[in-house]
Amino acid sequence: MIHKTAIIDSKAKISTSAKIGAYSVIGPNVEIGDNTIIHSQVNISGNTIIGKGNKIYPFAAIGNDPQDLKFNDEETKLIIGDNNKIREYVTIHPGTKGGGGLTKIGDKCLFMISSHVAHDCKVGNNVIIANNVPLGGHVNIEDNVVIGGNSAVQQFTRIGQMAMIGGMTGVLHDVIPYGLSIGNRNYLQGLNLIGLRRANFENKDILGLSEAYKEIFATKNLTDNLNKLNGEFKKNPLVKNVIEFITKDKKRSICTPFSKE
Repeated sequence: MIHKTAIIDSKAKISTSAKIGAYSVIGPNVEIGDNTIIHSQVNISGNTIIGKGNKIYPFAAIGNDPQDLKFNDEETKLIIGDNNKIREYVTIHPGTKGGGGLTKIGDKCLFMISSHVAHDCKVGNNVIIANNVPLGGHVNIEDNVVIGGNSAVQQFTRIGQMAMIGGMTGVLHDVIPYGLSIGNRNYLQGLNLIGLRRANFENKDILGLSEAYKEIFATKNLTDNLNKLNGEFKKNPLVKNVIEFITKDKKRSICTPFSKE
């Protein structure tokens, strides 16, 4: 059902099962999938593809030009997956030519009121971003991450899978998978053990990760610590993910327990 006051460009591709509320505006290069609900007074523009079963709430602005002075109206994209909830006043921007040209969001994410996803971000599945959280450009958020309210994530930062960011945290350093990070300038407080147990990981793997964590962050020299790491730890799938994350090419430093406020 499309409300009679909605303004939809004739070139837009809208599923017949999608619902669009009063006074929403949909641009010509927008695609909206099955059973997606666009509430009233939503603006969706740009080369934007929105999947199935999403709910987008009033005053969200999706697909407008990136806030990047280098952007020069080039053709870039925004792709949003399935079953996401995008709450009031959320803004999500497409990519830029210099950043790969694509902003991409996975499935089953929750973007709370006034959160922001900047150009060229990659957000995985089952991610929760609380109220008033901006993601700077080129941020990479892996699956099952939770970011607390009024935090801010600096551009080019990575946050590994199932990490948790406490409220009002300034994320300047990459956060390892399963990490728990807090602080005015984020430091690593420990591991998201509760989240790991709730996700039904094997207890032996969780215990192994806890022991490996002590070794990995025994000193500030992470490279040396990883080289000394017991070979048995490297068979642990959780530890393996952490090691791969730390050794992967990166723009930001790794968040450690030694990071200063």
